[in-house]
Parts: sequence; C-alpha cells; structure tokens
Amino acid sequence: MPLDRRPVTARDWHTCTSAGLEGLCFKRLSDPYRGGNRAWGKYKVCATTEAIVGAVTGSAAAPRTLLLGRYDDTGQLRYTGRTVPFARNVTTSLAVSLAPSAVGGHPWTGRRFTAAWGSRDVLDVTFVDPHVVVEVAVDVTRDAAGRWRHPVQMYRAPPNLPSRAVAPYGA
Repeated sequence: MPLDRRPVTARDWHTCTSAGLEGLCFKRLSDPYRGGNRAWGKYKVCATTEAIVGAVTGSAAAPRTLLLGRYDDTGQLRYTGRTVPFARNVTTSLAVSLAPSAVGGHPWTGRRFTAAWGSRDVLDVTFVDPHVVVEVAVDVTRDAAGRWRHPVQMYRAPPNLPSRAVAPYGA
C-alpha cells in the first residue's frame, strides 16, 4: 500500500473511487504502528444515491431499519443493503408511506436476512410494498455480490420518484 505525507496526494487518491478505492487510512507521523489496535483513522469515500424500501425491521408502522433494494436487468428486486437504526422522528414520518406487502406477493418472500455481514443471526423483517424510494448515503465498498458492504444512512424520501427510476442493481 502506498504511503505519502502530502495532503495534495491524499486528495488525489481520494478521487479514485472508480479504481475501487474504499478510503484512506491515516495516523500521526509520531505514532508507532500498534498491531491489533485500531489506532489509525479512516476516511471513507461516500456518495448519495436512491434505493427502494423492500422490507423493514420492526413493523411498517414503526420501522427501526430499512432493507433496501434495486431492480436488476431482469426486473428482479435485489437486496442491496440495510440502513443503520434511525431516530423516532424519522420513523414517524417514514411510516406514513410504508404499506405491508400482500402475503406471498413480495419478491423477497422466503428469503432470510442476517443481522450483519458474515453473521448467522437472522433478522425478523416485515416485507413492505416496494414502491417507496429513499435517498441514502453509502460508502463505495461492495461485497462480491454487489451489495453495499456497510450499513447506509438514510437522508430523505425523495417525493414522487418512481421505483423504476432508481439506478439498477450494482450501479
């Protein structure tokens, strides 16, 4: 991994998201390397984008987190990531737009979602009608399947944006 002390170089490297750069690690020059210790800082490359709400943890009336998706090139709604838990005021405003999905009619019916990347703990989710689009902040890191590797932060629900207008899965 390259090392450089010049801020201008760090700014240049930080623009290399198309090459798969996840972010920059940094530490004070006077600090020694401490194996097994998270003494370094990390500045992640982030972007905002839209995603479709396909399910929630909690209920549609009181969601805790959102499970997000995007349509792939075959028209299937694919799971792409989950938000961090949000504050009660966000829950109240979002719940107005969410409607539970018809039994058996959801594209994710039968799918199990885990609590964290690499976890075996299964989430208790409520499937919702996948028509609500939200704007989220994501870091650029994806897993091998194309899902956002880290939890995302919801910014807002864009008004009247149809779910088919969201960027395709993997984009």
